[in-house]
Amino acid sequence: MEVVNRLLTSIPLPQMVPVRQRFDDTHITDVPSAVWWACDQGGVRSRIMPGARVAIGVGSRGIANLPVLVKAVVDVVKAVGAHPFIVPAMGSHGGATAEGQQAMLEHLGVTESRVGAPILSTMEVVERGRSESGLPLYVDMYAAGADGIILINRIKPHTSFRGPIESGLQKMMVIGLGKQKGADSAHALGFEHMAARLSELSNVFIANLPFLFGLAILENAYDQTAKVATILPEQLQDEEPRLLNEARQLMPRILLNPLDVLVIDEIGKDISGTGMDPNITGRFSNDLIKGDLTVSRIAVLGLTDRSDGNATGLGLADTTTVRLEQSIDRGKGYMNALTSTSMPAAKLPMVLDTDRLAIQACIKTSLAPDLKNVRMVRIQNTLRLHHIFISTALLNEATEHRGVEVLGPPRPLCFDASGKLCDEFQSGTDG
Repeated sequence: MEVVNRLLTSIPLPQMVPVRQRFDDTHITDVPSAVWWACDQGGVRSRIMPGARVAIGVGSRGIANLPVLVKAVVDVVKAVGAHPFIVPAMGSHGGATAEGQQAMLEHLGVTESRVGAPILSTMEVVERGRSESGLPLYVDMYAAGADGIILINRIKPHTSFRGPIESGLQKMMVIGLGKQKGADSAHALGFEHMAARLSELSNVFIANLPFLFGLAILENAYDQTAKVATILPEQLQDEEPRLLNEARQLMPRILLNPLDVLVIDEIGKDISGTGMDPNITGRFSNDLIKGDLTVSRIAVLGLTDRSDGNATGLGLADTTTVRLEQSIDRGKGYMNALTSTSMPAAKLPMVLDTDRLAIQACIKTSLAPDLKNVRMVRIQNTLRLHHIFISTALLNEATEHRGVEVLGPPRPLCFDASGKLCDEFQSGTDG
C-alpha cells in the first residue's frame, strides 16, 4: 500500500466550514403520555382482553426513544390486566439467531428490567396462511401462540423500493415477524413488486392472527419523535400510506446539491437498513429508485457499535478504512444480503489505511474540474444532518440558502496521528 499512499498524500484537502441545516423540529416532549393518549383513541385499549398473553413486536432500528415507547405500551397492556412479552421482529437481523436478535434489542435499550416485560426470542416460525398469489405467511412461533399481537415500528420511506407502503407496520408483520424464513420468502422475487406483496400478506396476517393494533412512529429531521399513532387492523391499508406520505415530508436531506464528495463518519443497521440511508445519499442498491442528491464519490469511515459488525450498505460507498474493515462481521452482513437479495450492499469498496487517505482517494477520482475547489460535505451519519461540514467551494451557496446557517470560519480538516478525523460533531437540534 506504500505506493498507493504516496500517490494520495499529495491530493489537496479542502478547508471545511461548520454549518447548521434547519428543518421542522416539531416533536413530542412527553412520549409516554403521547402513547397513552394514542391508546385511548377509538377504543384501542378495549381490544386488549384482561388475562391475555400479548406479544409486542419490536424491531432492530435505532428508533428515537425506543425503550420509552416500548415501556409505555407494556404499561398500557398491564393496566388492562393482560400479560405482555416482547418478541424481536427483525427478519434475519442479529445474524439470524435468537441470541443475536435478543442482543440487538438489548443494544437498543430494550431489556426486561427497563421495559417491564420478558423477551422471548426464537427463529422458529409457523405458517399462517397464503396470499392470493400463493405466497406463504410465516410468523414468529411465540407471537403466533399469543392471544394478541401489538407491533411498534417507525414509518418511513424504504431504502430499496417504492410503493403505497414501505418501511412500517406491514413490513414488520411479513418480514420482521417472519424471521429468516419469512424475510427470505418475501424477498425472493426482488423489490419491484415488494409493496404489493407486503400488502397481500399483511391482509393474510390480519385475517389469521389476533392482531390488536400497531403503534406507528414518525420522526422529524432531528431524529426526534414527531408523532405516535395507533392503527387498528381495519384501518391499516388506508392509514399507513397516509403516514408514509407524512414521514416523507419530515425527512432530512442535504440541502446543497450536487456534490463531488460525501464523507460519512459512520454507517450502521441502527441508522438504516442499508447502513446509510440511500434516500439521503442518493445511492441505491438497485435501479428501481433514483435519488434527489447527485454525488460523485462517497467515503465511509466507520461502523457504529450498535450495528454489531453488520456493515450492510458499505458496498454503496467508493472508499472505506482499515478500521472499519476490521470491525466487520461478514456473516451478519452476508446473511442480510442473501435474504434481501441485495448483493451490492454487501460488497467491499476500496479499503485505505486511514480516514485521510479514504477521503483523498474520493477527491482524486471525483472528476471535479479543480481538485482544490472540490464540492465536499461531511456528515456524522444519515440520521443526523442538522450539523454538517461543507467545503469552501459550497460556502457562497450556503450563505444564500435560507435553510443553511454558517456557524464558523473555514478550517482545515483535523486528523490525529493515526490519520483519523478528530473534529467532533455537535449534538442536539441547535447544531
